[in-house]
Amino acid sequence: MSILNAIFGEPEIRALDRERKTEINNLIERLLIIGKQDDFLSVTPGGPFDHQCHHREAKEIGRRVNAIGGVPLMEAVRNVIKRKLKAVMAEHLDHAWKGVGDWQA
Repeated sequence: MSILNAIFGEPEIRALDRERKTEINNLIERLLIIGKQDDFLSVTPGGPFDHQCHHREAKEIGRRVNAIGGVPLMEAVRNVIKRKLKAVMAEHLDHAWKGVGDWQA
């Protein structure tokens, strides 16, 4: 994570066309809300969490990000989450995204 990426944004996100960039930024905002309100992981399933205790909506967001730009875009989104919510929440997101595309937690 470089200072330039913190200032100008992740290159994979900057390279997107305006429509996709807007969509990704909206998905990031939703992930930030989920991370602050619910977390991406739980100790018990139920409610917003699936049988693996992964946040369902966060996983769906991961699928959408993967469909748009694959693992490089997922890594860029994760970097934003890490920068805004810190490393522990980024690690939780890693686990919630396990099994999405080629994502490795």
